[in-house]
Amino acid sequence: MPEAPLEDDFDTDLSHLQQLHQREYEIRSYAKAPGTILIRGRIKDTKPPGVYFDDDPNPLEIHKMVIDLTIGFPDLVITDTQVRMETHPHRYCTSIVDHYRELIGLSIARGFTHKVRELFGGPRGCAHTTALLQAMAPVAVQSIWSMRSLSPTEQMIAPPIAGEATPEEIRTHMAFNLNTCHIWSDPGPMFDAVDRGEDVDPPLWAVRRADELGQSLVAWRERMSGRSPANPSN
Repeated sequence: MPEAPLEDDFDTDLSHLQQLHQREYEIRSYAKAPGTILIRGRIKDTKPPGVYFDDDPNPLEIHKMVIDLTIGFPDLVITDTQVRMETHPHRYCTSIVDHYRELIGLSIARGFTHKVRELFGGPRGCAHTTALLQAMAPVAVQSIWSMRSLSPTEQMIAPPIAGEATPEEIRTHMAFNLNTCHIWSDPGPMFDAVDRGEDVDPPLWAVRRADELGQSLVAWRERMSGRSPANPSN
């Protein structure tokens, strides 16, 4: 029997241990305009009470950096960037902020992490800001699916249903996923199913949520493949 997933209190089983450090990443994306996505990321490092000072009852924040990235949709090219250092250890830290304007004009799609290391790695940047930047790239990719789902004029996120398109057409539709992870490798389980003429399995989270809402998973797939209006109860 699989273990129950850990919720927000994911370390309750470690409460008997002395905590040493906490790093938090928070990244959210927003539709700023029909062709623009704003991604805001924040990284925060905190020391538990009493680690750095005796008789200190409160956590001590030692780093907090915020990045705003404005990117085009669907090309994912960065059109603007702003970096703020709200908590930093030394007065010289903020001198690197303007260097991150070098991001403007870069694509945040494949190859972005390598380019970030090249431009901002080691002495060319702030280690914490650069770590946050690398964590923001996958959020940009996830935002594509949200933008497509919310826009009736964009390509939907689910592949065509088997029997209504050839394997080649389905492969073309899902090319964005090609070799992004082990299940989308080629050959691999997802594309192998396509080549056999089978439907691509819907995401497990979609199966669970449709069941919770009492909605039809078939209708959800039709909506996500652009075959019906944005009304999953149809």
